[in-house]
Amino acid sequence: MKVAPLLAQYLYANKRLDLPGLGSFFLDPQIPIVADNGKQIKAANLEGVSFESNTAIKEVNDLVRFISSQTGTMKALAAADLDSYLGLALQFLNIGKPFLFEGIGTLTKIKSGEFAFTPGYAIPAFVKEQSTTETISASPSDESLSDYKSIFYNRKKNGTWKKPMTVLLLVAGLALAILGGYIVYKKNKDNKENTPDIEIKPNETVLVTDTTQLQKNISIKTDNVIPAPAGSYKFILEISDAKRAFARLGKLKTFQWPVQMETKDSLSFKIFMLLPLNTSDTSRVLDSLFRLNGKRVYIEQ
Repeated sequence: MKVAPLLAQYLYANKRLDLPGLGSFFLDPQIPIVADNGKQIKAANLEGVSFESNTAIKEVNDLVRFISSQTGTMKALAAADLDSYLGLALQFLNIGKPFLFEGIGTLTKIKSGEFAFTPGYAIPAFVKEQSTTETISASPSDESLSDYKSIFYNRKKNGTWKKPMTVLLLVAGLALAILGGYIVYKKNKDNKENTPDIEIKPNETVLVTDTTQLQKNISIKTDNVIPAPAGSYKFILEISDAKRAFARLGKLKTFQWPVQMETKDSLSFKIFMLLPLNTSDTSRVLDSLFRLNGKRVYIEQ
């Protein structure tokens, strides 16, 4: 929200503008600021405006209500925006920089601590001469409202049907999210209940159903490990428990990977590949397997 144009508009309409921590601007009511057509301010030097330093000013309720009425925001937000704008102005002034109040003029802090004022240019805008009370109490359809507020109230008047539609869409979306979550939960629960417990006995050949529901006979050596043949390297892809190992093995086989599995104690299962390679190629293959496997791969010595 731009506060500066609203401050100028308030000064034009009420001939006085009080700003906390700074002072008051005064506009001579004898000096016209409205063009001959009675609507548009002349884009020229603003005459008849003066400034009086008064850092003791604290409350500007009328100004806050004016900003709130012109922007359609709550008074608390209007007050916060005004405080932020004035805080920025004080920062500039306290470091010796001039600060321009759009449509009013420029303030500069002098050595005595007072503020020097230089009139600026009026803002070309559509205004009507009216008191602060008239501006605040005006209805949404009053011509004194800014274009922004007129649009705001027209939307509110013509779009009342959108509110129940929005609520309906939110409720429907929430219901679909809950239903989808329940379906996923139910499916995972059924799959878990239908998965048989795996018990491996020494030197036993186990029939495994992989993730593609295709049965494959996998022979697992449990009494000793499978050494890498001469000229080959044993790449360890994963070591995990039985449930995880069988699921992972079945998944990798669907990718046509030449994977094997072994265990010494039927508690820890090792998934690996035996690949014939030159020693110079092992680093490259390790990097490739790491990217494809999604976890660390190493060569068993």
